[in-house]
Amino acid sequence: MKLIPGFEEEYERRHREIWPELVALLKDTGIIDYQIYLDKESSCLFAFQVTEGDANSQELGSTEIVQRWWKYMADIMYTNPDNSPVSVELTHVFSLK
Repeated sequence: MKLIPGFEEEYERRHREIWPELVALLKDTGIIDYQIYLDKESSCLFAFQVTEGDANSQELGSTEIVQRWWKYMADIMYTNPDNSPVSVELTHVFSLK
């Protein structure tokens, strides 16, 4: 995902104040850890999730709360026509277990 340059602090503020009902949806879906990292030089965001079962936040886009969150964030991120964040799949290149 990618922020519009200059909105790094606003992005962090909005996530510090994340809606309790969105947190509940994520946890109820089985997402037990959700981390987002920012590369300030490129304004790119990298999200990492730990889930129980087959959970995945990408499958929640049809829910009303996620659609409201996307709309809320659309003014500071690059988005698709449905307000979902523009994102690209990353290629896994290494794992140490």
